Amino acid sequence: MNIIASLLRASSKMQSLGVKSACATSLGLVLALGLPAVGQDQFSYTIGSGAVEIDGYNGTNGDVDIPASINGLPVVSIRWGAFLNNEVLVNVTIPGTVTNLGRCSFENCYSLVSVTIPGSVACIQPVTFDQCGSLTSVMISNGVTSIAETAFTARYSLTNVILPDSITSIGDSVFDNCGSLTNVTLPRCLTSIGNYAFAYSDLTGISIPTGVTNIGQGAFECTPLTSATIPGSVTMVASDTFTECYSLTNVTIGNGVSSLGDYAFYECSSLACVTIPASVTNIGQSTFDSCCSLSNVTIPNRISSIGGDAFADCCALTRFVVPASVTSIGDWAFFNCYRLKAFYFQGNAPALGSYPFYYDTNAIAYFLPGTTGWDTFSASTSASTSLPNVLWNPKVQAGGASFGVRTNRFGFNIIGTPAIPIAVDACTSLSCASWTALQSCTLTNGSIYFSDAQWTNYPARFYRIRSP
Repeated sequence: MNIIASLLRASSKMQSLGVKSACATSLGLVLALGLPAVGQDQFSYTIGSGAVEIDGYNGTNGDVDIPASINGLPVVSIRWGAFLNNEVLVNVTIPGTVTNLGRCSFENCYSLVSVTIPGSVACIQPVTFDQCGSLTSVMISNGVTSIAETAFTARYSLTNVILPDSITSIGDSVFDNCGSLTNVTLPRCLTSIGNYAFAYSDLTGISIPTGVTNIGQGAFECTPLTSATIPGSVTMVASDTFTECYSLTNVTIGNGVSSLGDYAFYECSSLACVTIPASVTNIGQSTFDSCCSLSNVTIPNRISSIGGDAFADCCALTRFVVPASVTSIGDWAFFNCYRLKAFYFQGNAPALGSYPFYYDTNAIAYFLPGTTGWDTFSASTSASTSLPNVLWNPKVQAGGASFGVRTNRFGFNIIGTPAIPIAVDACTSLSCASWTALQSCTLTNGSIYFSDAQWTNYPARFYRIRSP
């Protein structure tokens, strides 16, 4: 500022003396080149240690290129709250000399539409662009490695964000409540997504890169996601991750996830089918609570517990297979699953919480021969009734007059507990089994005759009996 002021005074003096020289012309050229489109005098700043920190802006021009240098010294920092509540800024470009972008530096800049952040800024600090309601375009250059919590919270006009591959972490609530945000390209080097990072945004799809190890609580809560793939590098689906994602129809959970947290898929009312990988050992409280379209769930044989309310109000479920590894089922776990007709327990009777099958559950618990605890099994569905348990023991009669090749068919008898449901499948090779469903039925009076009229169409055919 002092150098520029001295030059101006020198120019005025020469003109007052009537001096018209090449030096005067040269001086005017120096001044024209030394000032950016927005004059340096419209910025307040602090000089220290041979560098400049921008403290504020008092200009009236909304299109601002922050200068790379002032008085010959590099601009390296934007101070904490430097442009806080500024109503003038519309388009801002930050120069590549800046290495520090302070907290709250552009908070509440309601007119700000676009901003360019250079790769020299390693971290975008908390609340940097919080409540910038008109912000539609953010250019983040390669070199930025992290975005701290709430950096862009409540940017209602932001629709698209491309994050450079240099970014490895996205903090808590970074894009929380960005109601117009429909598309985000996540960087390939990303390892961590913070709590509520994209909650209440308008994302319809997301591709989570392989390498992400942490997805925080509520990261995608209440978004219109239709599909999601969780890579195997993630070890836990945290609580509330997809809570109230009402449009989510398909989710792929990578083989590496060991735990599904509380309320992880709570009220995902369009989710129809879930395959839980073999790596998962725990299903938390209310994990699939109120997933009212969920009709098919595959549970791996490593799950040790099913949490309270885990499948409550899953009114599309008609059957449920409980693997032998499950030792406990929590309170109200299948509350109001009124279409459930059958539980197929593959192991011993699990310990039960309070009323795990309460209210309108008319199911039967089927258990296998050789398993224990069923004589004292008391799965209360109300204060006065209990879930019936029935031995599921179908067997093929491999002898007798009905076994083997008969006219136009191959057949055999199946016997077992009366009225138990069964299904018969067939395949042509046990080494690469692709089973085809042939018949579903019940063992009326404890037996049924099965016949296959198509057996001559195959060089070999194998059969199995399973729960339907």
